[in-house]
Amino acid sequence: MGGLIALTGATGYIGGRLLHALEARGARVRCLSRRPEHLAARVGAGTEVVLGDVSRPRTLRPALEGVETAYYLVHSMGYGGSFAEVDRKAAASFGRAARSAGVRRIVYLGGLGEGDLSEHLASRQEVGRILRESGVPTIEFRASIVIGSGSASFEMLRALVERLPVMVTPRWVGTRAQPISIEDVLSYLLAALDYEPNGGEVFEIGGADVCSYLDLMHEYADRRGLRRHMVPVPVLTPRLSSLWLHLVTPVYADIGRELVDSLRNETVVNDPRALEVFPVRPRSSAEAIARALVNEDHEIAETRWSDEESAPSPGYGGARYGSRLVDSRSVTVPRSPAAAFAPIQRIGGDTGWYLGDQLWELRGGLDVLVGGPGLRRGRRDPVGIEVGDTIDFWRVEGFEQDRLLRLAAEMKVPGRAWLQFEVEPDHNGGSTIRQTAIFDPAGIAGLAYWYTLWPVHNFIFGGMLQRIAVASTQTT
Repeated sequence: MGGLIALTGATGYIGGRLLHALEARGARVRCLSRRPEHLAARVGAGTEVVLGDVSRPRTLRPALEGVETAYYLVHSMGYGGSFAEVDRKAAASFGRAARSAGVRRIVYLGGLGEGDLSEHLASRQEVGRILRESGVPTIEFRASIVIGSGSASFEMLRALVERLPVMVTPRWVGTRAQPISIEDVLSYLLAALDYEPNGGEVFEIGGADVCSYLDLMHEYADRRGLRRHMVPVPVLTPRLSSLWLHLVTPVYADIGRELVDSLRNETVVNDPRALEVFPVRPRSSAEAIARALVNEDHEIAETRWSDEESAPSPGYGGARYGSRLVDSRSVTVPRSPAAAFAPIQRIGGDTGWYLGDQLWELRGGLDVLVGGPGLRRGRRDPVGIEVGDTIDFWRVEGFEQDRLLRLAAEMKVPGRAWLQFEVEPDHNGGSTIRQTAIFDPAGIAGLAYWYTLWPVHNFIFGGMLQRIAVASTQTT
């Protein structure tokens, strides 16, 4: 990994994860970005960020100077207009610039499929062909559905299963696919650094088993303990399905139609040569789903909700991150982080919750009636906190002195819930306190619970944060 690596798409799903993997291995990375100033704060200390916009050819040649391997992980689907034409021109510009700069290899991730392809899959394969014909040795990986928390395909699957107890299932849910986990995709992309392509080479990559989208929905439901009924409707076309998808998965409405349209194509590996060339042994679809559900809790715990640039616009009920519902707010106080964090560290038990203690007691009583712990557990220590401690009907899931407290709910709710507090110093000698409520609803009942109680939660959590801010100014 001694050579310089250029990475496009570092703000995207695949590219962002690949960036972290490369940095963890000590690789020399240069990220190409349309807005370098926004990406610079998110990369490691040794990573470069330069101007490099595939839609502006003149920015590419200097950005690729001295690069050994260039990852091409950009596409324009979801930005409106003719994405195929935009991607065609961008790939041609990138290929010319890479050849001119003396890039040793290009690594590209496209899509599996043969025959009468959807516009999306046809475009992905056309981009691969353009890169292979650029004169730069190119490794093109073609993948089926990518399973990982945060991927568009997985979040679409999740939303359908979580929110619809009874689903009408069109014909395309039975189309054969070979889903691959995000971790295995990254393994292939990293392994390409040690492979010398013979001109342009295509490798088909997939998971350990062939299944249908319907199989994936059943597997996800089983993993989440949900009972779901599937009613086949043979007349529901991809276009009609996309309209239905707009209602059920609004986060991905802009690209839903293209994704659904692509599901009519079989995406299975016909040439298994990738297993012979690369030291990757992919997981099964069941393992991939299990890993996605495990990883998402870690990823959501590590998310910085103060990153406003990437945050969706909140509306009634907060903002959506995949299937998660997030209500985040902040306040600035003229105190040090230690002083600002002090009232947070005392929360619960005898101190209470700073606002609406009678409502908290009522919630605790109702929780006991349905078999939950209620408020009777209190807290172990009025000041000290350790990961694993209980605080009333919450459990401490994360704690960093004077910076972070993350509580996972153990009261009975139709889903999973977290309450997180973060404290950071600001530029004026004070501190910013951020409070974030996160809810992962389980089906319709979970959605109804969140949106029905939203006015109450908004009042309690908003008032709680203001009281914490006042308490911090009284800390000695």
